Amino acid sequence: MPRPLSMNVDRLFPADRGVRDIARRLYGQVGTLPIISPHGHTDPEWFATDTPFADATSLLLAPDHYLYRMLYSHGVPIEALGVANRKGASPADPRAAWRLFSSHTHLFRGTPSAIWLNHVFAEVFGFDVALDATTADFYFDRIGELLATAAFRPRALFDRFNIELLATTESPTDELVHHKAIRQSGWGGRVVTAYRPDPVIDPDHEDFWASLQKFGQLSGQDISFWAGYLEAHRVRRRAFIEAGATSTDHGHPTANTADLSPPEAEALYYRILGGVRSKEDAELFRAQMLTEMARMSLDDGLVMQIHPGSYRNHNAKLFWDFGRDKGADIPTSTDYVRALKPLLDRFGNEPDLTLILFTLDETTYSRELAPLAGHYPALKLGPAWWFHDSPEGMRRFREQTTETAGFYNTVGFNDDTRAFLSIPARHDVARRVDCGFLARLVSEHRMAEDEAAEVAADLAYALPKRAYKLDAVRPQA
Repeated sequence: MPRPLSMNVDRLFPADRGVRDIARRLYGQVGTLPIISPHGHTDPEWFATDTPFADATSLLLAPDHYLYRMLYSHGVPIEALGVANRKGASPADPRAAWRLFSSHTHLFRGTPSAIWLNHVFAEVFGFDVALDATTADFYFDRIGELLATAAFRPRALFDRFNIELLATTESPTDELVHHKAIRQSGWGGRVVTAYRPDPVIDPDHEDFWASLQKFGQLSGQDISFWAGYLEAHRVRRRAFIEAGATSTDHGHPTANTADLSPPEAEALYYRILGGVRSKEDAELFRAQMLTEMARMSLDDGLVMQIHPGSYRNHNAKLFWDFGRDKGADIPTSTDYVRALKPLLDRFGNEPDLTLILFTLDETTYSRELAPLAGHYPALKLGPAWWFHDSPEGMRRFREQTTETAGFYNTVGFNDDTRAFLSIPARHDVARRVDCGFLARLVSEHRMAEDEAAEVAADLAYALPKRAYKLDAVRPQA
């Protein structure tokens, strides 16, 4: 007999009845606010073509590394789950992959993935029985039926989810054809891009040399010279701004920055191009480029995001077989105080620069990040990210940063996901957790309830919109 599936209206609220009542009232004022999703990795082609999604596996399982990394840790082969490899599309039968996933749903008990999935199953697809091995085919068939209807095409779901703006993330070598198609389609949904220059900034990136060549071609600049390389960035950033971008994003191994003199930076670039460079040179180049990107952001207004502290593609075999972003990116300890000082010495006091810091190292919350953001005008704190975008992770973030940085040196929530249907689920979790945290402050007489209601609305809607300068984004036309 399958277990029933239902979403308790008080989920994630405090257990204490009085505090829960406050949280419920606060959530009642923010739960249905429009979604601002200023940083993510959904595919713009979905919204450009509005092609129906194929099936449950390709939509919900294959793009979500949170799911298949857990299954892989229990010996389930990734190739059996519909995940594409370097040779192309997965040969796995979608129904068989879904059955395999469904037989392992117990592995996700207590994880944020279970919360997100159950929200999608109950609220988006209307299921009232839980997914397991006995209901796998029922789920697969019903989801397939719904995906074939007009109400479940990408643009219809975008509107149904009440998404006011969604940002994707592209490389400087992306020609942004899907974003152009969205703008020319006449659809009113606001889907913009973000500039992610890692492939042409990181000499250790496996596509660095090929990306550099295309970078030069697309920008029309001679990148064999340092000045031409920098101008190529400016040219591509302008193209991204034309496609609606308001931000850049940088996924470096560390938060190191540098402030070399122009001759030193030029000499370093020529060492990189010449292939006669050390690991130290590669790290120094990444560090210098963060400072160069900050300089450009002051000129063109793009908000700058830094996501350091991940040992990416830790599983070498998986990387060579399947490529990047397959669930094997592992957090590392990260220094911010010393690492960011060269950039902050140069630009940290600039109120016109917005630099949003993310971390995978929770030990830095109260020791480094909150004090830095609580001082420098240029700095803001991104939300609990990735392994920490969970109820407990979000609570720890608020507990450890609020006393020093306050709420208004943070930027609300962003979902940072490839899993399109989980976007409303993730935002709902963040809103519920924040309302629970604020309710505790109200119950302890540290904040009035009307103040808490204002903060809750700012965290859910106003702060991300303000931090990412989204009022300036032109409507799609």
